[in-house]
Amino acid sequence: MTDKIQGTALITGASTGLGAVYADRLAKRGHDLILVARNGVQLEKRATKLRTDYGVAVDVIAADLTKSDDVTRIEQRLIDDTGIALFVNNAGMSLNGGTLENGTSEIQTIIALNITAAARLAIAAGKAFAARGTGKIVNIASVLALAPETFEGVYSGSKAFLLNLSVSLANSVRERGVLVQAVLPGATRTEIWERSGKDIDTFPAEMVMDAGDLVDAALTGLDRGEEVTIPPLADEGQWDAYQAARLAMGPGLSRREVAGRYRTTQAA
Repeated sequence: MTDKIQGTALITGASTGLGAVYADRLAKRGHDLILVARNGVQLEKRATKLRTDYGVAVDVIAADLTKSDDVTRIEQRLIDDTGIALFVNNAGMSLNGGTLENGTSEIQTIIALNITAAARLAIAAGKAFAARGTGKIVNIASVLALAPETFEGVYSGSKAFLLNLSVSLANSVRERGVLVQAVLPGATRTEIWERSGKDIDTFPAEMVMDAGDLVDAALTGLDRGEEVTIPPLADEGQWDAYQAARLAMGPGLSRREVAGRYRTTQAA
């Protein structure tokens, strides 16, 4: 039996989707919870059920993480509350339509939530946990971080950003007792599809994972100490090969000399 992760878990985007499933699973493990989302009424209903079902303490914070002041409040909670041992950085959104079909306001909003808020909170948690010498950070990215050709580019780019941040942060805090895990879901049955005007039922059924299965797999990866968890990927060797190829390029990515293929031949 896997040991429980100790301490309070703070979860963003906790009212629906993956965040709500994480809240249920972590409460079942015995965690006290801090749930963050925009809809305070919906959050309180969920909190009441979790308290009743599992006998855990649940605090609710209504916050819009596209707003800097609200992000600051959550940053401060991560810093000040030494009982927090697990941060699930889940809040995110997708655009309605393609990149070129959205305006400046929509682009600013998705970047504010998926990149700015996610980065600020992950870094705040990283600093706080490293100072305490313990803690776990779960960043919910996406397989689209690895497949930008297949979907809208700002969303997939935001998830590539979060994957890069996770890998870098993990490297910074690994020796200080902190685990950083990037979770890369594929298509998963959550409310994000309906909110962005997309129909998940248009996908082949074999491509769509249940949210509960996704979170259960991600928590198994966390228990195993994985820094990158890709629940739908059956052949782990493909990820290992991808990583090996990426790292093999490292020594050649910064050189004084221009690569030979870019040298022009001067006419005699």
